[in-house]
Amino acid sequence: MSSETANIHVEGAAHGEHETMTKARIWRVFFILLGITSVEFIIALWLAPTYGLRPGIVNPVYIVLTLFKAYFIVAFFMHLKFEKVGLALAIIVPIIFIIGLILVLTNESHYWIDLRR
Repeated sequence: MSSETANIHVEGAAHGEHETMTKARIWRVFFILLGITSVEFIIALWLAPTYGLRPGIVNPVYIVLTLFKAYFIVAFFMHLKFEKVGLALAIIVPIIFIIGLILVLTNESHYWIDLRR
């Protein structure tokens, strides 16, 4: 295999990696993120104060909306949606365990505080 042929294969592979990420898709994802952020601001600045929504109701909504935003950022802007399954799992699985650890530690911290009283 000549060096010219090798260069063509390398350039073709690099070009084909992210060819599905077009300007139209970038703008579409941007407007989805803008919409989700707008909904969060509407809830925080208008709905919650006006209707007196409790944090127990509002916080889970914020968490779900933030997870949607995180998905779009990681999938499209960090190109994880276009990667192989192994790489995606290598990144996503530890994050799920870290989130679980944070939830368990948060739950346990309440017991620790109650024991000290």
